[in-house]
Amino acid sequence: MNIMKFRNLYFFISLSFLIPGIISLFLFGLKPAIDFTGGSLMELHFTDQEKSVSYSENDLKSKLMNSYEASVIQSSGDKKVIIKGKEITNQEKDTIVSKLSTSYGKIEVLRFETVGPILGAELLKKTLTAILLVASIITFYVWKQFDELKYGVCAVLAMLHDSMILIGAFSLLGHFLNVEVDVLFVTALLTTLSFSVHDTIVVYDRIRELKRKHARYSFEQITNAAVLETLGRSINNSMTIIIMLLTLTILGGASIHWFVVALLIGAITGTYSSTFNAVPLLLVWDQVSAKRKLKG
Repeated sequence: MNIMKFRNLYFFISLSFLIPGIISLFLFGLKPAIDFTGGSLMELHFTDQEKSVSYSENDLKSKLMNSYEASVIQSSGDKKVIIKGKEITNQEKDTIVSKLSTSYGKIEVLRFETVGPILGAELLKKTLTAILLVASIITFYVWKQFDELKYGVCAVLAMLHDSMILIGAFSLLGHFLNVEVDVLFVTALLTTLSFSVHDTIVVYDRIRELKRKHARYSFEQITNAAVLETLGRSINNSMTIIIMLLTLTILGGASIHWFVVALLIGAITGTYSSTFNAVPLLLVWDQVSAKRKLKG
């Protein structure tokens, strides 16, 4: 069975997920959390059992008028709400909670975080540096392990494919569901890189072994055999992670929900790209090199 002859189909499937995300990035960008922009975050729990708490973003903003300008107000569970806005002190936070208590009864502060704009900008810079550093190290490592530059480049292209799908997905989620990207998203993004490269190296190692054993076969035959021999193992390994993440997505708490969703997207795209992007890219590279040699 020659599954590599459908490589154009695999590229088309990838593009069908990449293009909407890239368009969204250009049109809407990402919705950064206070980790990057600076500001304060409060997560409040309305604990008064005697009052029937009913609130909306406009309702809370009207209650906070003249005391705090909130940029984001969103529900985080039953009788829980997250309020984000400009940077405030602990004393100002207590004043805001006290003012809301007059309308909603007893309120418990579950979380209060403040990040300065300088720290936020520094974190963004370090995030971009980390991604570029990881991509460079992986390219060099795979190149040296397999003695050919094409392995390193194709592995990183597949890895960037996964990253762009994840970033594009969160751009769409940010626009339609107000989902923000924070430090946990960065953690998920870097973890996605490892999902992708792990399986890619397994397939590449099998290609190297088969090239030594069956030098008379074409490169397409070897890559096809390597994929068929490793596909079942890759899917089985990934399914254990995907099932666990899917369970956490459904049953986990609100505070880690989007972090788990990001990991889930990364695990699925990483499993797909290792077989259906990284290996076909090798074939394309090999075909282009062969045509250049014939012309030369």
